[in-house]
Amino acid sequence: MLNKVHLGILGLGTVGSGVVSILQQNAQDIQTRTEYEIIIKRVLVLNPKEPQKITGDFELTDKADDILLDPEIDIIIEVIGGIEPARSFILKALHNGKHVITANKDLLALHGQELLQVAKEEGKDLFFEASVAGGIPIIAAMKQSLAANRISQIIGIINGTTNYILTAMADQGRDYQEVLAEAQKLGYAEADPTSDVEGLDAARKLAILASIAFNSRITLSDVYVEGISKITRDDLLYAAELGSTIKLLAIGKHQDEGIEIRVHPAIIPKTHPLASVSGVFNAIYIVGNAIGETMFYGRGAGSLPTGSAVVSDLMQVIRNIQTKSSAAINCSCYLDLPIKTSSEFFTSFYIRLLVIDEPKVLATLALLFAEANISFASIIQKPRENKEAEIVLVTHPCREGQLQEALDSVRAYSKVLNIKNVIRFETDSQ
Repeated sequence: MLNKVHLGILGLGTVGSGVVSILQQNAQDIQTRTEYEIIIKRVLVLNPKEPQKITGDFELTDKADDILLDPEIDIIIEVIGGIEPARSFILKALHNGKHVITANKDLLALHGQELLQVAKEEGKDLFFEASVAGGIPIIAAMKQSLAANRISQIIGIINGTTNYILTAMADQGRDYQEVLAEAQKLGYAEADPTSDVEGLDAARKLAILASIAFNSRITLSDVYVEGISKITRDDLLYAAELGSTIKLLAIGKHQDEGIEIRVHPAIIPKTHPLASVSGVFNAIYIVGNAIGETMFYGRGAGSLPTGSAVVSDLMQVIRNIQTKSSAAINCSCYLDLPIKTSSEFFTSFYIRLLVIDEPKVLATLALLFAEANISFASIIQKPRENKEAEIVLVTHPCREGQLQEALDSVRAYSKVLNIKNVIRFETDSQ
C-alpha cells in the first residue's frame, strides 16, 4: 500500500491551475516515481463559491488557516504572489511543520534569507524552482548539477515580455510602443508593464540566481537596473550594422574585486549564444571553472511550464520526506562578497548623438573622450536634415565612471544637440 502525502495550495490562478492540471494529468507517472499518493486536500481561493479555472476532488476555502494549521497537510504550495500575505503564510506554514514550495520571485528577492533561515531552523524544505525562468530547471541545476563549479558568470534573458518586444522590433522594424501594445493584447505584457519593461522583474530573478551562483546573499537593492523603454528601432538598426543585436540581459559576474550585478539593455554580437533567443523564450548562459560554458533554454512563464517546476519541486520534497533528508541544501550563501558600484562596471559603450554637422565636431568629440582616457573602436556618421548629423560612437572597454565623466563634457559641448542613447556592450571577452 502506497504512503500518502497531503497537499495544500495557496492560490488557484494561472500557476495554481497549472499545478493541479499536471498533478491530475500525470498522476500515475508521478505516483510511480515518488512511491507516494499525492492528495490535494484544500486550495485557498478568494471566493470558494465562484467557478474556478480547474476543478478536482479537493476543498476550496477562503481561510488560509484552514490549510496552514491543518495537521494532516504535509506540504504547502504558495502561488498567490506578492509580498504580503505570502510572507506571513510561508512563515506560519514552516513554523507549523510544513514543507513549502513557492513560485514567488518578489518575495524571495526581498526576504529569501529570512525564509530560508526559518526553514533551516524548522528542519523543513523551502523550494523555489518556479520563481525564476518558469519551466527551465536552473535553480536545481546550480545547487546540484553545477555545485562542483566556481561560477564566474551568469548572463540571462529572463523576462519574456521584453524579449518579445525587442525581437519584434529587430525583426520587423517596428516601434517600441506599437509592439508593447501588441504584447499587451496577446497577454505577454501586463496592463501596467512597468515591472517587465523597466527591468524590475528580471532584477528580482537575478538576485535569486546570483545568490545561488556566487554563494553570497544578493537582494533586489544590490542590482543595478535599466529597462528597455528608451530603445528605438534606430538603435536596433545600428546594432545590426555592427553585426549585433540588443537584448535585456541579467548579468552577474564574480570578479576579483567583487560581484558585478546588473540588468539593462545590452548589445551582443550575433555569434553570442543568447543572440538567437527570440520571442517569449528565456535562456541562462553560465560559465563555470569546470564545466566551461553551458546554456539553459526554454519557456520562462506560463501555466504549465511554471507548474512543471512547482510539481518537480514537490516530487523532490516527497523524496526528501521519504529519506529523512529535508532542509539539506536550502541555503547556499556562505560568503559575504562586496558588490561593485555602477561606476566600476567595465565594458564597451554605444553612444548615439545628434550634432550640428560642421567641421571639427567629430575631432572635438574624440578629444573630450580622450580626456577621460577613452578611445573609439568604431564610428558611424549619417547626415540628417537641417545641417544635423547623427553619430554613433563605439568605445573600447572602459570604466563606467570614465564614461560618465566624458558624457558630462559632451553635454556641455554646444555642437551636441542631444545624447539620444547610451547602451552597454556585452561580449564573450569581457
